Amino acid sequence: MVSKTDDIPASVPNCTAVDLAEDGETPESAESGRTALKKPCPCEHSAAAVVMNGDAGHDQAEEAESKQDGSGDADPGDDGNEQEVIVIQDTGFTVKIQAPGTEPFDLQVSPQEMVQEIHQVLMDREDTCHRTCFSLQLDGNVLDNFAELKSIEGLQEGSLLKVVEEPYTVREARIHVRHIRDLLKSLDPSDAYNGVDCNSLSFLSVFTDGDLGDSGKRKKKGSELEQIDCTPPEHILPGSKERPLVPLQPQNKDWKPLQCLKVLTMSGWNPPPGNRKMHGDLMYLSVVTVEERNVSITASTRGFYLNQSTTYTFNPKPANPSFLSHSLVELLSQISPAFKKNFTTLQKKRVQRHPFERIATPFQVYSWTAPQIDHAMDCVRAEDAYTSRLGYEEHIPGQTRDWNEELQTTRELPRKNLPERLLRERAIFKVHSDFAAAATRGAMAVIDGNVMAINPGEETRMQMFIWNNIFFSLGFDVRDHYKELGGDAAAHAAPTNDLNGVRAYGAVDVEGLYTLGTVVVDYRGYRVTAQSIIPGILEREQEQSVIYGSIDFGKTVVSHPKYLELLEKTSRPLKVQRHCVLNEKDTAVELCSSVECKGIIGNDGRHYILDLLRTFPPDLNFLPVEGEELGPESQKQGFPRQHRHRLACLRQELIEAFVEHRYLLFMKMAALQLMQQKANKESKTAALPESISAESVSDSKPTAAPEASEKASEAATPAFDSPTSSESTLTPEDTAESEAALGHETPTSEGQETSATDSSAVPTVTANGTHEPTIPESQNGGCDSPLEDPKSREVVLNACKAVGSISNTSFDIRFNPDIFSPGVRFPEDSAEEIQKQKQLLKDAAAFLVSCQIPSLIKDCLDHTALPMDGATLTEALHQRGINVRYLGNVLEFVDKMPAKPQLEHVYRIGITELITRCTKHIFKTYLQGVELSALSAAVSHFLNCFLSSFPDAVAHLPADELVSRKKNKRRRNRVPGGGDNTAWASLTPSELWKNIASEALSYYHFTLQCESPDQAVEKYGLQKITLLREISVKTGIQILIKEYNFDSRHKPAFTEEDILNIFPVVKHVNPKASDAFHFFQSGQAKVQQGFLKEGCELINEALNLFNNVYGAMHVEICACLRLLARLNYIIGDHPEALSNQQKAVLMSERVLGIEHPNTIQEYMHLALYCFANGQLSTALKLLYRARYLMLLVSGEDHPEMALLDSNIGLVLHGVMEYDLSLRFLENALSINSKYHGPRSLKVALSHHLVARVYESKAEFRSALQHEKEGYTIYKNQVGEAHEKTKESSEYLKYLTQQAVALQRTMNEIYKNGSNASIMPLKFTAPSMASVLEQLNIINGIIFIPLSQKDLENLKAEVQRRQQLQDSGKAEEQQEDSQLALDDKLPVDD
Repeated sequence: MVSKTDDIPASVPNCTAVDLAEDGETPESAESGRTALKKPCPCEHSAAAVVMNGDAGHDQAEEAESKQDGSGDADPGDDGNEQEVIVIQDTGFTVKIQAPGTEPFDLQVSPQEMVQEIHQVLMDREDTCHRTCFSLQLDGNVLDNFAELKSIEGLQEGSLLKVVEEPYTVREARIHVRHIRDLLKSLDPSDAYNGVDCNSLSFLSVFTDGDLGDSGKRKKKGSELEQIDCTPPEHILPGSKERPLVPLQPQNKDWKPLQCLKVLTMSGWNPPPGNRKMHGDLMYLSVVTVEERNVSITASTRGFYLNQSTTYTFNPKPANPSFLSHSLVELLSQISPAFKKNFTTLQKKRVQRHPFERIATPFQVYSWTAPQIDHAMDCVRAEDAYTSRLGYEEHIPGQTRDWNEELQTTRELPRKNLPERLLRERAIFKVHSDFAAAATRGAMAVIDGNVMAINPGEETRMQMFIWNNIFFSLGFDVRDHYKELGGDAAAHAAPTNDLNGVRAYGAVDVEGLYTLGTVVVDYRGYRVTAQSIIPGILEREQEQSVIYGSIDFGKTVVSHPKYLELLEKTSRPLKVQRHCVLNEKDTAVELCSSVECKGIIGNDGRHYILDLLRTFPPDLNFLPVEGEELGPESQKQGFPRQHRHRLACLRQELIEAFVEHRYLLFMKMAALQLMQQKANKESKTAALPESISAESVSDSKPTAAPEASEKASEAATPAFDSPTSSESTLTPEDTAESEAALGHETPTSEGQETSATDSSAVPTVTANGTHEPTIPESQNGGCDSPLEDPKSREVVLNACKAVGSISNTSFDIRFNPDIFSPGVRFPEDSAEEIQKQKQLLKDAAAFLVSCQIPSLIKDCLDHTALPMDGATLTEALHQRGINVRYLGNVLEFVDKMPAKPQLEHVYRIGITELITRCTKHIFKTYLQGVELSALSAAVSHFLNCFLSSFPDAVAHLPADELVSRKKNKRRRNRVPGGGDNTAWASLTPSELWKNIASEALSYYHFTLQCESPDQAVEKYGLQKITLLREISVKTGIQILIKEYNFDSRHKPAFTEEDILNIFPVVKHVNPKASDAFHFFQSGQAKVQQGFLKEGCELINEALNLFNNVYGAMHVEICACLRLLARLNYIIGDHPEALSNQQKAVLMSERVLGIEHPNTIQEYMHLALYCFANGQLSTALKLLYRARYLMLLVSGEDHPEMALLDSNIGLVLHGVMEYDLSLRFLENALSINSKYHGPRSLKVALSHHLVARVYESKAEFRSALQHEKEGYTIYKNQVGEAHEKTKESSEYLKYLTQQAVALQRTMNEIYKNGSNASIMPLKFTAPSMASVLEQLNIINGIIFIPLSQKDLENLKAEVQRRQQLQDSGKAEEQQEDSQLALDDKLPVDD
């Protein structure tokens, strides 16, 4: 049993008797890891075929086991899924593969795989990777690439498949050249730096010297102590003020590229003339070998050969001697010895890398720093730049993809059982990530001026574009559409609101209701919205197509029965109230969404909804309305405030938390009244109808704000004996009575409501993933009260009125999103209803200010929320439903707290975030006026004004000889990103800071009391390097990695050479793997209850399903792996913990970024497991890396730094580096005292750790002093009798004895001089076990003694499952800052 006890006392209730009953195992999907890796990627470039058979340094044997057939019984709660899981059980089998020129080898396959996947494996294997154009034959019959193996007659265990070379076509020849290029560049990081093809950086292998598993076996534990160099670089030591940037990307020795060829490019003689075409010539290549030999190569249908052409003369005849090779690699190996040697070495290195270093990520991750890379010739990249190729269009007939059709068809796939749902979710995820990539590429092309507008005659900001079947529009207020809502500011905010709406409707997933694929891209100061195109919408006017909603913000409104029926199904999960509005003829029109939400039936007959920008109700704190008063809580904080635009909405998480809060209120009131009645009439309750299943409230807990209910649950104590944890706020037994009486249905949280096929019985999915049909509903979701007793009715009626429920017979809160929309009018007869709705909105706005913000601060105080940078702070706000526009309020709230010193880290991160966000707003408009040729000069000038202390930063305009003398008058065809003025050059540092300060005041209502960035850095304790990171990440700037001197007053910090690139910042929907998520949550719950074995099974199952849906790389897979590693560690399987955690670190680096706070946490966990495995020097390197990243991201003054320093200090103590160890431990002590208060148990532990080091140094006086401090804290906090206090007092006695002995010896020496008889003193180096024990304690890991038998069962179980991961499956998720067993998955935001 484990709990993250950094913040809670170490006792874990009722789980000492860990119940490890052997009740069989959760069946696993027997997909091999390889399959899962490659399924999502039907195209050739699948970097995914990675873990094939063990040539990646893993054992083939393990993979062979990975197909064992799971059987047995799932957890009783999962009966619903159990049958489904078994459907995918199919044992794997082995086939022999015979490729030309190689020995036959065995390959493990599964019946579900397609033949194509064997192709992928062969194209990645070291000995067959150079073949692309071949077929597989069984007994002379060619196998169909897209056939599943189980459908092939005669294919069985031991069958021999022959690899047969096929003739080339132009397409196949191109694919071959591409594949060879990819192999040649496989170790080259330039694609990751340039942010292409979903490559990203990872540096873990630099610190672990390759794969951890191997190095662990090689090193002898004994000999390791002598050779460790523990001295950290100077800048990592506590108290160091320098923050260098270069170590962020340490040099990876593998990246010194082995040059195989100087040049490989398409020849200028392409395409072949007709007479050569008829000889089978497909295309010509020109190659320069390392030996400087220029050759021209013909690709023909039979293979590749040298021809006699030169650069200027065409002679297609074969050269002498003539080699014809089916593979380009074979031909090049024959003509260039250097190629042969280096290509072989390169492939060896390629397959030795961890698969996770080379698989593509689902979405592109951009790096904000990069070294200077030499630009090399690259035929493939050159070709891609000039074709509109996206992904692998060559594979799809008809070239461009019909995105809308793909997105909607995947939604329509069946989802009755688990295999169907997995297939559907995988397809949805794959299309989404392809669409996001295509939309990003298109948006950049639009802004860079490479796409022709569909309305080229209009002014640039009004232009719209279509490219690759995607529609692009710019975030400006076109034709005064948003005039009443705030003009351009509203037009800029609308796309993100719309995206939130698309996300919300997508999560509810109602059959028959369709949303558009939507991606919002910010690039070079412009906001571009990319949407898939509704079939037929471009042929007709909008007025004719819209059959539901309004195209003019409510002046004219129409409705449609089919849309009402579809939207009604979403109204409960999204809390949208069905309501009437008046149209231009003053007749009432019924809607079930906001008026702007438009319904259009496409030519494909599907019902689309678009413009979902008002899915959630308005935020009245930022929407002043004439004659409306907000509640006192809001007014006290200075609300309502004027905002830039009138589209400020509440977040979905807030709505969930607010409804949950009201629900508790409702239960409390009803329960109190019912209990009074019950006292009067004991007999009544016996006749309660049995039929109503009382669901536990905790099942329907909205994931958004588990904290929101704490206050309410405390308030509810008089009514029920409510448990203290905010987990399940009311116990099922307590609520059963009142729930049954109220006939209510629990509010379900987002994503847990399965799409209701029939609204009379909405199945809600509880946390276990089982489906419980709930009570049939009458009209508006209210249930008829089962109690005929009028008194109970009255109770419910009172409670409903009090909490603002829309129904009088059950709890049901919904919002009318049109309240306070300008231009929307409501019928007279609903005036009372509208008044209630207005009140509800005011209450929600007040709830945000009076409950959610304080609860966030409370969580920061007790460290359940631990933001480390801007992104994690934003996420913490969003999880509680607080919009970032409240950042100023949050900071003021912190500032007024008596405990402000303990929140200094939050305050500092908040100020950094506020300043960089204001700077981003200014940078956006600044960039819009810059033409492309001056972009790097403008960006470096802006950064100088923002961060450099150089007082008169001067912009470098492009050199004179390049500025054309004739100012030509071509105003008409300017591209959006083509500003041609030089106004940007006149920006000065003081003017920029004035703008930042006024932006902070007008947008966040926060006053920055400083005159310059330098003063701000001084006053708030900021770091310029952190500001640079935040602004670069927010705006997509990529800078050269070198040391910048921000503080020089003699020259500016940045030159235009330092700005390497500007990337897009992309927002899109993240489709979820629902079944996997339920397994993961149930697994977490089991682990928290102490059922490690069941938890382990469920999490392994989740890992499996995540891999099935997302492929091998995803943040949620990361969380899964981290939890698995932690479980492995607790069970005592250290090598397995190490392997899983290594995958988690790699994945976090690749998917979130090399210095993301989550990656820092992963590094710390990995260091602990390395230490437990006896790899001390690696553990230290990893900890030093984590500390460096932490310093860069948030600085030294942060509570997490105390944990990190305690870890480093302990490891150093273990290797007897006492003085160094003390520096880190004493720093940890002072940080702990600051953030946890001098009397906290954490501080006591810190004192004890310091005392141990002093004891090792034989400085007993200091040791005693520290241990006494610790003892006092224990005595005061937990009492004399507590074991901690006793331990401490024992240790004090021991120290005193040692001190006395030492003193005696010293006296003896003074008295008798050299002939003193000296007692040998015991100076013990700490044992590794004792150091590890302390490491476990500070990292919040508690072991519970299990019997040997339990442990062995558990280990056997884990080993049986191990191969699932070894075949390359792995997982992570969540950018949450508290990484522990009690991680909850964050709400997608």
